[in-house]
Amino acid sequence: MKQTRGFAMVMAVTTLLTGAPDVLARDTVPSNVEPKVIFTTGHTVRCGDTLTQHTLLTQDLNCPGSAPFALRVVGAGIVLDLGGHTVRRTGTTTTETPGIELQANSMVRNGTVQGFGRGIATPDGSDASNVRLHKLALVDNYTGVYNAATTNFLITECRVSGSATGLSREFDASSGSFDVRSSVFTGNRLAMLADYHDIDVLDSTFTSNESVIYCWEGRVRFRSSTLAWNNSVGSIPNDGDGPRACEEMRFENTLIANNATIAPYSIPVWEPYKLSMLDTLVVNNGTGLQATALTVYIDGNTFYDNAGGLTLSDREGPAGGTLTGIVRGNEFLSNDGDGLRVEPPSTPTVINNVALGNAGFGIYAPTAFDGGGNVARDNTAGDCVGIVCSPF
Repeated sequence: MKQTRGFAMVMAVTTLLTGAPDVLARDTVPSNVEPKVIFTTGHTVRCGDTLTQHTLLTQDLNCPGSAPFALRVVGAGIVLDLGGHTVRRTGTTTTETPGIELQANSMVRNGTVQGFGRGIATPDGSDASNVRLHKLALVDNYTGVYNAATTNFLITECRVSGSATGLSREFDASSGSFDVRSSVFTGNRLAMLADYHDIDVLDSTFTSNESVIYCWEGRVRFRSSTLAWNNSVGSIPNDGDGPRACEEMRFENTLIANNATIAPYSIPVWEPYKLSMLDTLVVNNGTGLQATALTVYIDGNTFYDNAGGLTLSDREGPAGGTLTGIVRGNEFLSNDGDGLRVEPPSTPTVINNVALGNAGFGIYAPTAFDGGGNVARDNTAGDCVGIVCSPF
């Protein structure tokens, strides 16, 4: 039985990694990603220029440190097409050196931005409420995309690598959202920071990052995505009575696999107001998932061969309270430690879960509501505590 389940799990993981049709982008609406525009030629564009009309670059731009920015786009609706070329900084990079500054609603596409403090930036005072970034490689910038205004970014088919932070913001002086689709984040110290920003990720891949997400304030949603071989998945701190809280961390139809840790050892527990996880595979990670929350919705997931299972407990502090919600239809298979552990006095409803071959208890939930239909067997410390389980 265990070998059969192991084979099935390998096939499921392989399917997610190779991108079977049902794992591809969902809820998408066809869009005109490369609108037809009339371009001015880019052979006369120089570092430090301000662009007031659609522009197509015809050569690389190597911008020294003396330029205040590489390029600045003003005027609503402007399209800057890099034409497959690279805009790079040749001088010493600082954390604030701007690459391409956007002062109004605009689009940047088809090329590489490399070596700046802020690869793409909406500066303080920018009128850009909606920005589109398409088919860009944001490489070796201190920050790949930086928002210092009130801006919603749509980021499609981009690659962000070698950044201290891939997506970031001006501290306590900006707000907006990052809508990330069909993009790749790799080799970043931190891929994305949610701080007074919401982040929605669809059909994207995160590999070899020090950390994928830091949710300090806002909502984060991963759909049909892969988070694999990172040092940690992310951090969700409890700001206590401070101004910040992660409203919701949500995963749907996503693969979380082969990460060294789910939460880093310095902040080992996720503490959002709400944790949602649906139809997601959590496989072969170096730690289990520990979470404190006000509400949870954990439905249809598989936790397989991790260094721990799923542990739920109450959120502490002035914004805390007893954890409630639904834990339904999940499989906890061959994890070190307990498969599912609910720390008292948390009271989620536990229903129709399966716990097999875990090194601790199958399901340890002394204060949870028993919704029935739970199955547990071959768990080393015992099958179920606090609820009634059937062996089949």
